[in-house]
Amino acid sequence: MNVSLQVISDSPPTSPTIHGDTLIDSHGRQIKDLRLSVTDRCNFRCVYCMEPDVKYLPKMSLLTLDEYVRLVEIAMSLGIEKLRITGGEPTLYPHLDSLIETVGSMDLKDIALTTNGSRLTMEMCKRWKAYGLHRITVSLDTLKPERKDAITRSFTPLDTVIRAIDMARDAGLTPVKVNAVIMRGVNDDELCDFADFAIDHGVDMRLIEFMALDAGRNWSMDKVVTASEMLEKIRQKHDIVRENDSPSSTSMNYRFEGGRGRLGIIASVTRSFCGGCDRIRIMADGTVRPCLFSDDEWSIRTLLREGVSDDALRGFLQNAAWAKSAGHGMGRDDFVRPEKTMSTIGG
Repeated sequence: MNVSLQVISDSPPTSPTIHGDTLIDSHGRQIKDLRLSVTDRCNFRCVYCMEPDVKYLPKMSLLTLDEYVRLVEIAMSLGIEKLRITGGEPTLYPHLDSLIETVGSMDLKDIALTTNGSRLTMEMCKRWKAYGLHRITVSLDTLKPERKDAITRSFTPLDTVIRAIDMARDAGLTPVKVNAVIMRGVNDDELCDFADFAIDHGVDMRLIEFMALDAGRNWSMDKVVTASEMLEKIRQKHDIVRENDSPSSTSMNYRFEGGRGRLGIIASVTRSFCGGCDRIRIMADGTVRPCLFSDDEWSIRTLLREGVSDDALRGFLQNAAWAKSAGHGMGRDDFVRPEKTMSTIGG
């Protein structure tokens, strides 16, 4: 069933021919991964993500727990197999326990949560594991305490975040993935330290090329530490072996010779993985965004609150998925950076 999209951007997508109970874009990619933001609030103000004086959305414009759950169910009926719960900082969402418990009972292959680790406790980790959460991803952009305060513009001790990583690992929410955005002149001198951290803590350390989603709009190519540079630096100290990645993997993954832990390089800028992308995003206010780097987006909230049928919502998501762009073109001269920042879109 085709439903016209409630348009936020100026260019609504052309209604496609619906392909049964699947989400397929016009480039032939099947969408199987849903990134669901449950809040735009965050207790950090990371320099690559959020304005220091960010204005949050009115709470009444955010979706309810029942609306989030309904969208996950609709998405699953269209072939979604993986769910990542994001924010903002999802541990600030007051109904997070109920959401994890509910989606944990669904037949999803992978359920993950992305957090800054500042509020995590062992009790939370154990409870969420019992509810059905599979793994946790933690953001950690430096291993230097004084630098952490500057990057996150917060005063949560670095040790608090590192303890959260260890708690998630010990509770079985594995593989724990630790994300670091690498910025030239900011933290690129810590590449080997991050590799050591992966081995010492038995986690997947993922090093991310600086992307054009920063709130300060200071991104430029000369601030990007490329995947090639990262690998060259790390190989000066560690023997790493490339793994066989799935076609939809966002990272190039490596294992350490003779050591635990893994290393992932997310080269969104220099080695785009757009061709294998199987992701779609729903923001906390019900905005559906098929591509992280495209400003094409449409709101499903009104339809939800008008009480439309599940078929109508399925048709909406199928139309939105069909409009997914082929790729972002970041790093090219004709690249147009998105208006929204990462904190608004969700990780």
